[in-house]
Amino acid sequence: MLPEEYMTRMQRLLGAEYGDFLAAYEKPRNAGLRLNPLKTDCPPELSRFALRPIPWAENGFWYRPDVRPGKSPWHDAGLYYLQEPSAMAPAGLLDAQPGERVLDLCAAPGGKSGQLAGAMRGEGLLVCNEISESRARVLSGNLERLGVANALVLNERPQRLERVFPGWFDKILVDAPCSGEGMFRREEAAVADWSELTVRMCARRQAEILDTAAVLLKPGGRLVYSTCTFSPEEDEGTVSEFLKRHPDFAVEKTEAPWFSPGRPDWVKEPAPGLADTFRLWPHKLSGEGHYAAVLRRLDGEAGETARQTPAEPPAELEAFRGEAGADIPEGMFVLFGSRVFLAPHGLPSLAGLRVLRAGLELGEARRGRFEPAHAWALWLKTAARTMDFPEDAPELRRYLAGETLPGREPGWTLVTADGLSLGWGKCADGVLKNHYPKALRRLA
Repeated sequence: MLPEEYMTRMQRLLGAEYGDFLAAYEKPRNAGLRLNPLKTDCPPELSRFALRPIPWAENGFWYRPDVRPGKSPWHDAGLYYLQEPSAMAPAGLLDAQPGERVLDLCAAPGGKSGQLAGAMRGEGLLVCNEISESRARVLSGNLERLGVANALVLNERPQRLERVFPGWFDKILVDAPCSGEGMFRREEAAVADWSELTVRMCARRQAEILDTAAVLLKPGGRLVYSTCTFSPEEDEGTVSEFLKRHPDFAVEKTEAPWFSPGRPDWVKEPAPGLADTFRLWPHKLSGEGHYAAVLRRLDGEAGETARQTPAEPPAELEAFRGEAGADIPEGMFVLFGSRVFLAPHGLPSLAGLRVLRAGLELGEARRGRFEPAHAWALWLKTAARTMDFPEDAPELRRYLAGETLPGREPGWTLVTADGLSLGWGKCADGVLKNHYPKALRRLA
C-alpha cells in the first residue's frame, strides 16, 4: 500500500493526470536488458527473449519477464546487463566518449557504470565511486563480469575526492541517493522507508554531492544529475538551488523527445532552464519513474592531479602470458602486493585512496607461478587453449556449478559459451579442474 502522504502529494502535483499515474501501479513492471558492446560485436541469436529496442538507450531492449535471461550462461559471460529501462536514460544523456575522463560518483550497483564503459569502448578512464563498501564490492563484481578494463573502483566519501581530482573530469554522472518514489512499483522496501522527513534528508545529501561534483568537473564539462523519485524537492528543487550556488553552471538544452519536461512551476523561485530537464513518468512511457538534468560548467579553472607511477610486471606474469596465449589491453601495470592490475595510461596517483579495483585485474604472482584472475578471463576474447560450448550445453551448467569437466590439452584453458568467455579451467591428466570463483557458483 502506498503511503497516504505520498498519494496526497502526488494528487496535488498531478491534478487531472493523477488517475493515469495511479493506474500505472497496477500494470506489470517493465523488464529491460542492455547488450554489452565490450563483449562482442556479433551477439548470438537472442530471439527467444522477444527483444524490443528502447529508443532512449543504445543497445537497450525490453524483454518478456517470463523468459528470464538472467538464468542463461550468456548473463554470466557479461553479454548483457539486466537493467530497468528508465534507469538507462541518465548514462545515455551523459554521452560519454572514448578517451574521456568520466566519473560515476554514486556508482553502485554498476548498471550505469557498465553503460558508460560500453560507450567509452575501453578508451580513457572511468572512475566509479561508491561510499558503501559492500555496495562497492557489488559494483566491482558487475564491472568485472562485463569485461571492463579501464575502470578505477573507489570506496570513498565523495568529498574526499576533491583534493585528488579538482577540475579534472570531462563528464560526471551523479545518480543520487534518493527517496525512491519511482521504484515503489518494484521495491516494497522503498515504500516502507518513505516519509516526508526522508525526502528532506535526501535533498540535503544530494546538495552536498552535487557541490562536490562541481569541484571535480573541468570547465566546459558535462554533469548529469538524476534520481529515481518524483519529489520536486529532490529533483527540480535540488537542481535550482545548485544553480543558484554555482553561477558557473547552466542547464543544457538536450533533445530527448521520449521524456516529459521538468516542472519549474513546482519550485519556489526557480532557476532558469528547469523546463529543459526531464521527468520520466510510468504512465507516459514503458519504464519506472526517473528525473534527469543535463548541466554544463561554463567557466572556471581546470585542474591536474599527480600520476601513478607504473610498476614492472612480475616475471611470472610474462611466463604465463606466453604459455596461455593471453592478451592484455594497452596500459600500465599497478601492483597491490602480489596482485597485478593493468590500468589505463595516465592513471592518477592512488595514494591515500580506498581502491577496490585499479583497471583490469590480471592475477597474482605466487612462488614462481602466476594465478590468473577471473576478471582477466572475462575480458579475453581468445586464448591458446579454449573449450567452447553452446549456451544450452550441460557442460556449462556443470562448469558454473564448480564441477570438473573432461579435459583436453594440458594447461590453463579459457571456457566459453558460444565464444563468450566465462572463466578459467586448468587441464591435467584428462580432467579440467574448475577455477570458476566459488562465490559465483550456482547449482547445476
